[in-house]
Amino acid sequence: MAAAPHPTSHPEQHLEQSPEQRRAADIIRLLMLYRPLLDAFIIDFFTEGLWAQLPPAWQPALASATPTQLAGLLGDHGGPGAAWPLSLLAFAAAARALAFPRGCPEGSLRPPCQSSHLHPLLRRHVKPKKQHEIQRLGQLLQRLSQATGCERVVDIGAGQGHLSRFLAFGLGLSVTAVESDGRLVGLAERFDQELLRELGKARALGHKRPPRGCRTPPLRPLTPRAPQHAAGRLDPAAPWGEFLLPPNPPGPGPAARNPLGGPGGSEDGGRVLVTGLHACGDLSPALLCHFARSSAVAAMALVGCCYMKLSTAPQPPSCLTGYPLSASVAALPGHQLSYRAREAACHALEEYERRLRRGSTHLRAHCYRAVLESLICTADPDKRHLGVQPGRKAHALSFLQYARLGLPLAGLDPAGVPLDSGAVGAMLEQQHKVVAFCTLGQLLAPAVETLILLDRLLYLREQGFHCALVPLFNPRFSPRNLVLVAARTPLAAVLAGLDKDSEDGDSSEDEDLGEVESPKEGQS
Repeated sequence: MAAAPHPTSHPEQHLEQSPEQRRAADIIRLLMLYRPLLDAFIIDFFTEGLWAQLPPAWQPALASATPTQLAGLLGDHGGPGAAWPLSLLAFAAAARALAFPRGCPEGSLRPPCQSSHLHPLLRRHVKPKKQHEIQRLGQLLQRLSQATGCERVVDIGAGQGHLSRFLAFGLGLSVTAVESDGRLVGLAERFDQELLRELGKARALGHKRPPRGCRTPPLRPLTPRAPQHAAGRLDPAAPWGEFLLPPNPPGPGPAARNPLGGPGGSEDGGRVLVTGLHACGDLSPALLCHFARSSAVAAMALVGCCYMKLSTAPQPPSCLTGYPLSASVAALPGHQLSYRAREAACHALEEYERRLRRGSTHLRAHCYRAVLESLICTADPDKRHLGVQPGRKAHALSFLQYARLGLPLAGLDPAGVPLDSGAVGAMLEQQHKVVAFCTLGQLLAPAVETLILLDRLLYLREQGFHCALVPLFNPRFSPRNLVLVAARTPLAAVLAGLDKDSEDGDSSEDEDLGEVESPKEGQS
């Protein structure tokens, strides 16, 4: 592994390149220098001797670093008493500079238990994190609707319909929710009917005025306009008029009609907005390709996730390939991303930094899992990388308890494995090294996510569309917070003042912090 990033480039490589193209090229050069670090699985820390693969100049400083000092390396805050080698500082500075800005994680560490900016009826069945996301994405889609004159929205991968309900009942938009899981479609329709019943009761009783002196801003009255639901799967290779495949599993009733126009599509054939909140894996690239193919889609706002599920294929790129999509990225040597690199892009950097600063016991889960992997491979090398997860509360267990839960999951009898040996104790004493190695991977992770999202942005730019990446959600409790916004007309008016909306919409006056889902134990 190289000791310091010193990428070389030729002047002609930068001629007529956009800033996004240059950023993508620089990220790839950085990743090529540190690919062994990027592609390493933390569970292989002991089985593959990952610590010895670090640059020798880095090892003493990292081995003696406290969790707080490691957090400073992540956040560019220094850290008390940290004396890092210049090559390590250069690596960290390059990784931070090339990653797309994620916004300021201000306010509370967790989303409010109940958002005061959503109508109480729209908060039902919705976790705090999701409340924050649908309220912020709804604001953006409302701006796109006003700018394009489109009041019809198609929500792809709608799940239980939380975003669709907010757009329809809360903002008065005409919404079609498309979901591949027929069971979730039924659940979404049930929630719609519940809301309609409650809305009818409230109207029968008359609207109540808020008490005098209430500081909560008045909420927009709900409209009795429920979203339409369609059970179907997006076919990335189909012609535009054959947009939907049958749901999975197939359900009773007629086949879903294409909500985006064309043969078998909507009756009026008008233009629509398309959105996907955490469109998983190849669903995001498929949406981008359909947007590029059809003039029926005026604009879109897309939040991706699960990058490790993206399909990859050799050049030339096509809409059947999740990464790369753009000709710009596909033409760059070394653009390939391994499964591990794409998995790392699903990071929760702010949460990991917070755990370092607090010295959280959650950090021991990485070491526990690495020791368990060593024990499993020693007992049976064929059982390597079985995906064993002994539980979400691993940090609250002793290693003996943890191993007794994990070994049976690998088909091994704990009684036949020396859990109290000196070798096991020696590995557990290296927890600080495991945490330091994991921290280096966290430094690179945002740059990998940036590359994937830049590839999508450049693909749209190559088709002649206006697009931007916007840090829409608070990254502290919504790690996938970058939204790709695209339109056939300029976006300046849509994005102007969006930060101010964020400040108004995320008031810290909301009370009663609720629990928020954390990354899985042992997950980097």
